[in-house]
Amino acid sequence: MARQGIHRSLLSIGTWAAAAVTCVTVTGLASIAVSRWLIDGVQGVTGGREAALELSSLGDYFGGASAVFSGLALLMLVIALFFQQRELRSQREELTLQREELAASRAELRRSAEADLRALHIQLTQMAMADPTLASVWTTYRESPQATLRQHLYSNLVYAHLVLARSWDTYSDADVRAAARTMLSSDVFRHYWESTRDQKQRMSPQSPDGQAFQLFEQTLADLRRATPPHPS
Repeated sequence: MARQGIHRSLLSIGTWAAAAVTCVTVTGLASIAVSRWLIDGVQGVTGGREAALELSSLGDYFGGASAVFSGLALLMLVIALFFQQRELRSQREELTLQREELAASRAELRRSAEADLRALHIQLTQMAMADPTLASVWTTYRESPQATLRQHLYSNLVYAHLVLARSWDTYSDADVRAAARTMLSSDVFRHYWESTRDQKQRMSPQSPDGQAFQLFEQTLADLRRATPPHPS
């Protein structure tokens, strides 16, 4: 698509250049024809070429005609260049729109692939929740009781949902922290969080999971500061 736009742009430039050359050529030929007509007219009035040459004002006639047609040629050239510039600007805007559409298409494909990957993760987690023998494959939950295992797997699903919603701008950071405040107030989810913190902490801070981890950690720190210590 971009190559077609460039091809059209080059074709348009060539067209305007040919038009400008044609205008100058036609103007030059017209100048020659009019000059010839003026020469014949002067010769007819004065009685011959020799008499015409004796007139000192003859050069002024040709000089005036040449100036007029030169001005017209320059004006046509300026007009042609003006329209050519407008055409080039239009082509640049079209190429910019095409690049933006291509970038948006790539982003949408990436979102679709990420959604498919998340759906597969949900399916695998649901299989592990339904069958404890499959859950034993997950080293994090290998020694956990069945009830705790189901709770942790479900907590992981909820957390993955928040990560995906934030990466798609469905949830803001404030929304994620509000949800984290509710979830971390639960002893079950907090136990899941303590069990998986080391794994989540190793993720890149720039990744969606790493950024969500930092939001949860900030919320957990706020909850700990707001909770008074138990008397000994």
